[in-house]
Amino acid sequence: MNNTASNSTTEWKPRYGPWFVAVPVMLAVFMVFLDTSIVVVALPYVAGNLGATRDESTWVLTSYLVTSAIMLPGSAWFASYFGRKRFLIGCTIVFTVASLLCGMARSMSMLVLSRVLQGVGGGAMQPLSQSILLESFPPSQRGLASALFGVGLVVAPIVGPTLGGWLTDEYSWRWTFFINLPVGLLAVFLMFLFLEDPPYIRTNRPSKIDGLGFGLMALWLGSLQIFLDKGQDEDWFSSAWIRWLAGISILSFIGFITRELTTDQPIVNLHVYKNRNFAVSNLLFGLFGFVIFALITLQPLFLQSLMGYTAFVSGLSVTPRGIGSLIALFGVGALVTRLNPKFLAGFCFAMLGISSYLMCQMSLQISISDLIWVNIISGLGNSIFVPLTVLSIGTLANDQIGNALSIQNLVRTIGASVGLSYVSTMLARFSQVHQAMMIQHMSPLNIQYQQHLEAAQKLLELHFSPTDAMNKAHDLLYNVILQQATYWSFMNIYYVVACVCFVCVLCVFTFKTPQKIHAIAAGGD
Repeated sequence: MNNTASNSTTEWKPRYGPWFVAVPVMLAVFMVFLDTSIVVVALPYVAGNLGATRDESTWVLTSYLVTSAIMLPGSAWFASYFGRKRFLIGCTIVFTVASLLCGMARSMSMLVLSRVLQGVGGGAMQPLSQSILLESFPPSQRGLASALFGVGLVVAPIVGPTLGGWLTDEYSWRWTFFINLPVGLLAVFLMFLFLEDPPYIRTNRPSKIDGLGFGLMALWLGSLQIFLDKGQDEDWFSSAWIRWLAGISILSFIGFITRELTTDQPIVNLHVYKNRNFAVSNLLFGLFGFVIFALITLQPLFLQSLMGYTAFVSGLSVTPRGIGSLIALFGVGALVTRLNPKFLAGFCFAMLGISSYLMCQMSLQISISDLIWVNIISGLGNSIFVPLTVLSIGTLANDQIGNALSIQNLVRTIGASVGLSYVSTMLARFSQVHQAMMIQHMSPLNIQYQQHLEAAQKLLELHFSPTDAMNKAHDLLYNVILQQATYWSFMNIYYVVACVCFVCVLCVFTFKTPQKIHAIAAGGD
């Protein structure tokens, strides 16, 4: 990149103020991130209404995640080729129309195809919106811009299950898709008015697409996402087609990396990994995706499976996390240019670790009110997004930001998929381990077990014959063991997540503080 291009991108400012740009971009961001979680609680209703099995209904999630993951890393190239404004508007229109088709679906196949189309639009909207926000605000306000994007990234998935449960209970599962229509139309209208392309987008248009690289990337991400989503259902490597997926994913990944490092016009520029801050931030963004989606998934599952709460109430229980996130996002956004962002990143990971450790102390006698402060602490940690983004892009030129953010969003998405897969797998595996240990104590030689069995039998003999009472007493104690085994599996996962967070606290000190941050803190721009 020559100096002239560098200066033009540095000096360029959008025609309209950053807040005019932020409104349509944030509408699109919130809509996309909301859609990743709002439909989760509606899946049983979708399956029942369309005559599908539970396993078939999960393709509603998988199809969206696969296509959005494929679109993420290539979004910067497509924005350069078609123009960023035109491409973002096109993606928003595709996403909105696909939402309408999802709500109108009369069969599972039509719904899955509509979700594929929705993922095509939604995947590219994430990094495009973030790069537009960051470039529209001056460097001294990029912490605020990151906080705005973080509102969509963190708060929308928290609000999603609660809103989805309410819409499904009060109206229909179809409204979890129809709700996107007015938001999408308003976003498109405002984008036409306020968005514009920076000079480097208009002058550095690529001449041709890296078709081979895009094909290898699509094959890698598609097979990886299906492997992660369906692995536990198929008992992982005991299934032949899961083994094939794993092999295809590994080989296509190697081919993709080789292609992108050797071609003159890669669809994803991997040379940005030479920047130490960007490389470290990608690792931490992947771990952040793992942690946040594991935590968001665990609490509702715990309340529903072990304590009998409804989907709506269990979704509502994570609302305080959104409150903590909103408070912290703008607080950290204001502090990120005044304090060393490494310390802020460490503080945020520590909050996530503390909240996860506190969840390890839960018992089956807790109430929803007992979770309020734990969720607020977790919400404070969710603002990790702001200092990590500042550290990541603080040493990059403006024309590198779009490509870097595409990769960054992809790594976070893969981390989230790994987190969800880890939770579903280890809940089953840890439960089996604890159950095997506890079953050993269900023995006539165990005095405590015999005392509990006799007490349960005497109580049940008030309503059943002695033989039936004995059988039901055995069943009752076995169900208690199953409940306790499941409880301890939840506690094990919370402990693992806490340990991951505390390791991340140490990793943040490998960052190099960007010189831009020093200049801003000293009064520069």
